[in-house]
Amino acid sequence: MFGPRLRFGAFIAPFHPVDENPTLAIQRDLELVQHMDDLGFEEAWIGEHHSAGYELIASPELFIAAAAERTKHIRLGTGVSSLPYHHPMMLADRINQLDHMTRGRVMFGVGPGALVSDAMMMGIPPAAQRDRMDEALDCLVRLMRGEEVTHKSDWFELNQARLQMTPYSRPSVEMAVASQVSPTGARAAGRHGLGLLSIGATGQAGFNALASNWHIACDLAADHGKTMDRQSWRLVGPMHIAPTREQAMEDVKFGLEKWIYYFKEIANLPIVPEGPDPVKAMIDTGLAVIGTPEDAAARIQQLVDESGGFGAFLLMDHNWAPWAQKKQSYELFARYVAPQFQQLNDNRTASIAWVGAHKPEFTAQVMGAMGARIAQHIAEKGAADIRPEFAAMLGGAAPPPKAD
Repeated sequence: MFGPRLRFGAFIAPFHPVDENPTLAIQRDLELVQHMDDLGFEEAWIGEHHSAGYELIASPELFIAAAAERTKHIRLGTGVSSLPYHHPMMLADRINQLDHMTRGRVMFGVGPGALVSDAMMMGIPPAAQRDRMDEALDCLVRLMRGEEVTHKSDWFELNQARLQMTPYSRPSVEMAVASQVSPTGARAAGRHGLGLLSIGATGQAGFNALASNWHIACDLAADHGKTMDRQSWRLVGPMHIAPTREQAMEDVKFGLEKWIYYFKEIANLPIVPEGPDPVKAMIDTGLAVIGTPEDAAARIQQLVDESGGFGAFLLMDHNWAPWAQKKQSYELFARYVAPQFQQLNDNRTASIAWVGAHKPEFTAQVMGAMGARIAQHIAEKGAADIRPEFAAMLGGAAPPPKAD
């Protein structure tokens, strides 16, 4: 029997340099999700950001509503909704509405907010973000299940609050908590038995934290009578692939340096490794794959082996390469990487091996059957219409045609 398929998708922050038209950039993000849907990717997660210029989507819910109308199969998640920025009732209502509008294709990813600059603009102390996320999540889990919630906080209040529409997905929309290096996300996921989104899983710090954060989540889940499901564990990392490593390196000259600049100089996320050649360091440390489908498959297998198994790998979307080459990278991944982890060709491989092993036997039977029909025709009508080379090929020789 076949086990669960490893799912694949993208974590779309997105990252758009400030030298391009933002309207067209968002349009291209929508086109990317359509492209992924056509290629059979299972998931796309859309970020929420409000400052720093690169990560343009302020409302993942609006983006998901538009993307859902343009796609058929791909599931669409908030990646993530920053809980300290929203009243839990308002956010729960929007996600629940999307759950109905998408017929259950929406997923609800949550976190404390990645950019300190976002929180500062709203007057939210960065030191309070994680506590506020925990407090809001306690209420959101219950709201999303259709329960009544009363809760008084120093930053929000719920008074017999309840979603007016029964959730479309049962018992609720799928929820996942973002986790990077600190145990905050893992503890929150474990406390409620939710999925875990390991962002930056291929970076050295994130990779080293994978096993410990999973164990933390499992321990907290056991403490609260919950269980963690590895199928709901998603790892995120950046890749760009091409037919050759040389082509992949040439492709990323288009935009990789701008992406590195954003993380080193603007964003407060220490993703890019230090060193005189950051691109080489990204490849050598395993943070990124810039190479071939074989390189991508090898890295994913390493993550599977080191983590003990997970449910989905999400490509951290970027704009390192021109649009055509970026689309090609996704297509190469869908054609040559994903099938290796989804057993899509196992039966085909077994079938071709079986037929090959029996080729002499099968060939003899086919030739015998065809030869019998030729012999039958010659017996009934003569050999005038049978080419001698055909008869010879089938193991017999047709007599020469009679002279007129």
